[in-house]
Amino acid sequence: MDFERYPTAPGKMVRIELVTDIAAPIERCFDLSRSIDLHMASTNWTGERAVAGVTSGLIGLDQTVTWRGCHFGLRIQHTSRITAFDRPVYFQDRMVRGCFRSFCHDHFFESILGQTRMKDLMVLEAPGGLLGSLAESLLDGHMRSLLERRDCSIKQVAESDAWRSFLRG
Repeated sequence: MDFERYPTAPGKMVRIELVTDIAAPIERCFDLSRSIDLHMASTNWTGERAVAGVTSGLIGLDQTVTWRGCHFGLRIQHTSRITAFDRPVYFQDRMVRGCFRSFCHDHFFESILGQTRMKDLMVLEAPGGLLGSLAESLLDGHMRSLLERRDCSIKQVAESDAWRSFLRG
């Protein structure tokens, strides 16, 4: 997938693009990416927990999850809905409620010679005003680090037998 096909809206926004190659089947990588339990394990350093909606297992189309965690020393709550879903190649989560002006995370998956290329496109906008512009510069690094750590966890779990503890059946 070409990220340029998904341009951001005009104005200042944080746009994060990551590509991770994983030596595991596409279906496994796709499902691990929508695992609430793996998300919590990969963000445990923030104390992030699913507190409403889908709170364990796999999230799917039109389902929501509310996350609560600590970022920048603040207790943050964020609710997302899965707004697009095409297993095993794509899904999207969008903010329903939270501290951002807008937040959208597109997850793309490609099977390449028995491996999976996982691509993330996260676009977010902080609340307005002068503080919003300052916040966006801080958010870029923080959210990039969070997403890199999460993708690394997905890769490690997918490439080992650990995936069995997150995907039943």
